[in-house]
Amino acid sequence: MYTSQAFRFCRFNFAHSKSYESMTEENQNEGLTEDEKALLSEILSEDVSDLSEFGESRRNFLKQLTMAGGGILAFELFGGQELLASPATQPFTESIENAVTLSFKVNGAKKSLSLDSRMTLLDTLREKLQLTGSKKGCDHGQCGACTVMVDGKRVLSCLTLAASCTNKSVTTIEGLAKDGELHPMQAAFLKHDGFQCGYCTPGQICSAVALLSEAKDGEMSYVTANVQTNKGAVILSEEEIRERMSGNICRCGAYPNIVDAIREVHTGKGVAQNWEFVDDNQASNTSDLPKNDNK
Repeated sequence: MYTSQAFRFCRFNFAHSKSYESMTEENQNEGLTEDEKALLSEILSEDVSDLSEFGESRRNFLKQLTMAGGGILAFELFGGQELLASPATQPFTESIENAVTLSFKVNGAKKSLSLDSRMTLLDTLREKLQLTGSKKGCDHGQCGACTVMVDGKRVLSCLTLAASCTNKSVTTIEGLAKDGELHPMQAAFLKHDGFQCGYCTPGQICSAVALLSEAKDGEMSYVTANVQTNKGAVILSEEEIRERMSGNICRCGAYPNIVDAIREVHTGKGVAQNWEFVDDNQASNTSDLPKNDNK
């Protein structure tokens, strides 16, 4: 009986997506039996109920989504800054993990900072004190670009904890010049063109200044001759300078000029430059320039 009624029910064309009311009105004109009408009414009422529930939940979802999106947009456009802004009477304070207080001298000036106990000297100089002359090259202590002096001794600031410098004196590249006059090592680097890109130069100069103090104090290196009998200051040969500066890498390859600059400051005697500036006459006279015969 049910199969027969279902077969007769399928005679109606549902592909046209007619509404339940119009379909019921058509069914009354098709001459269905009472049992067929009851079965059709039961099936359609269940389908319409499901569609109604789904449609209602979908509308609620879209309504909630729209309200949430509108609230976020309004917060961003109008209320975000006011809601997140700190009161003027309560200034923002940075939360520091493992905080320690560091008191030391930097280029002759006393400094007192609150910082993370794990912060390196390099990051402290660059981020806390805005002394950006010391460069972060490799951050592994292999290039020497971060070299500064602590109590006159050169150190790799990327491997030195700032907290270990308590009550010590730190000298960076910014602290070498005095009263507007360049340090002799800085002037020698300029004279001998001991740099190209300049990124490693602050570390090179700080290392060279400390090197002169080490030699003056009689500190030996791997290549120092007559270690047992040598007393007093060490005379810096070219080999000594190269050995003692081996921890400072210059990727531009300005090593010969760097050695000349250090030798000049160490000996106090002028070292001949292997280059010279072009004067106005030479710049205007192009006859001395090599000619290119390739056409």
